[in-house]
Amino acid sequence: MMLSIDPKTLPIPQLHAYLMGAVGPRPIAFASTIDKEGRPNLAPFSFFNVFSSNPPILIFSPNRSGRTGETKHSHDNVLEVPEVVINVVTYEMVQQMSLASSPYSKGTDEFIKSGFTKIPSVTIKPFRVAESPVQLECKVTEVKELGKTGGAGNLIFSEVQMIHINENVLGTTNNIDQQKIDLVSRMGGNWYCRANGEALFELEKPITTLGIGVDALPEQIKKSKLLTGNELGMLGNIEVLPDAEEINSMKNSASGILNNDQLHEKIKQLLNENKVKEAWALILCKN
Repeated sequence: MMLSIDPKTLPIPQLHAYLMGAVGPRPIAFASTIDKEGRPNLAPFSFFNVFSSNPPILIFSPNRSGRTGETKHSHDNVLEVPEVVINVVTYEMVQQMSLASSPYSKGTDEFIKSGFTKIPSVTIKPFRVAESPVQLECKVTEVKELGKTGGAGNLIFSEVQMIHINENVLGTTNNIDQQKIDLVSRMGGNWYCRANGEALFELEKPITTLGIGVDALPEQIKKSKLLTGNELGMLGNIEVLPDAEEINSMKNSASGILNNDQLHEKIKQLLNENKVKEAWALILCKN
């Protein structure tokens, strides 16, 4: 049973909680800014992502306080000095990063409070966080304010001028190795997510391939109570069906299958072993 809610009927804290619980994990922009007097500020924001590679644009949003309606110091600073370093956050940094999110008074140096190390940027004034394995120096090209009341977002469009990458997180192809970088992200409430170990999995993107689709499956397979949507998706991603020889090679395996449940269990087993073509050959052998 679904709970259907008009967001306009909800108190902002409840709406915020639903959105944060549903939209995640969210990457974290650990934003380093500076005000017109040269005072550094460091704060994390999980309303953040990359939105373009050409030009390289990142957007993060320091929302107005839900309690007071006041803007964040990071928002105020980029209006004074339109520059920001977006530092990525790893598991080793998460406790210090959380400390930096405390509501310190304007002018407080969160680098000092949280124990992070300042290093100068190359193209802009705000400092980089030395402990972050990827630091992105950005010029702020636009600030789009979405409202004047508590919870309203302030989209900060940031164009990357310089990228700094710790070589320890690079893989053999000189790209960032997702197993090495150990990123963290935000979930709802007090929850975080660590992109490490079994939480990571690979799924080849169908950029140049064209799967035949789930609609090509026999009806009894599509309506299976044993096969999951993921498993149907694996079957639908195949580009070319098995030929007569491949279908014939499955006849011995198919001979002991007496009903649909046994067939679907065998298909599930083959898909679990990533033998998609063999699973299709078994389907075609029995249909």
